Amino acid sequence: MKKKSPPPFAILPSDFPSKGVRCSGELYFPSGIENPPVVVMAHGFAAEKAFRLPAYAERFASKGLAVFMFDYRCFGSSDGMPRNYVDPGRHLHDWQAAISHVRSLSRINTKKIGLWGSSFSGGHVIVTASQDRDIAAIVAQVPFVDSISTTRMLGVKYLMQAMPHAIKDLLRMATFQSPHYVKVIGKPDEFAIMNTPESYPGYSAMIPKNSSWQNQCPARILLSFASYRPIASAGNVPCPALVMLGEKDSLIDAAAVEKTAKKIPGGELVRYPFGHFDIYTGEAFEDAVKKQSDFLCNHLCI
Repeated sequence: MKKKSPPPFAILPSDFPSKGVRCSGELYFPSGIENPPVVVMAHGFAAEKAFRLPAYAERFASKGLAVFMFDYRCFGSSDGMPRNYVDPGRHLHDWQAAISHVRSLSRINTKKIGLWGSSFSGGHVIVTASQDRDIAAIVAQVPFVDSISTTRMLGVKYLMQAMPHAIKDLLRMATFQSPHYVKVIGKPDEFAIMNTPESYPGYSAMIPKNSSWQNQCPARILLSFASYRPIASAGNVPCPALVMLGEKDSLIDAAAVEKTAKKIPGGELVRYPFGHFDIYTGEAFEDAVKKQSDFLCNHLCI
């Protein structure tokens, strides 16, 4: 009987603290590689690292890259309350804590750190790289880049529906009550953070069948989101950046993503003729992950 080949990488638990809260992390370590460069990854809006990120991490690790993947505070396998607390400021601090943790690890090349983000975290890696001059490269996949352009896409009706939810949650927070939650994803005829026609089926396709994820997040994000504009940081990103956009994205303005990529001095733009979620699966995923692997290897494995 033919013996099975050993996996090209090992997966090691590697948790870290952020503001005193345990964040769940996993290190994909490629076999037979000494001091490999490392890619730090986290997911987008209200998502957990188990939502298709392992598929990317496995491809990167098979190319000789270490991968450190983590859940934000209050998400997935990480500790923290309230659950599914989406907040860009908190997420950015978790990115900084994750990178500090990676720099403390042995057996990897901490001088060659890349960042990978998608959707909401695609914006996070732009902001993080603009503040950390030692990041070697970033990948921003269908990135959220500008609250102004996204708000314009969502329209007045959406804003009118969102405001009462946001105010109710802020009042509950001010009076130390449990959060007022809204759906993360929904059908176009119901209110949710993401309720465009592609949102419910596209997001749902990423969720593992055995997941205990709850389709809700505190409504306060509807206000804190309004001031988040990673595009403003793009000109200060010193490292090479691969930016991928969907021309039919119903959540993020493709023109704003293109403008962001042009503002990054080392920016490289790839356009795809589809929506926001298509890139996570099928042929689109295969094409994107190959381009991302090649890009990361070109800039980290030197």
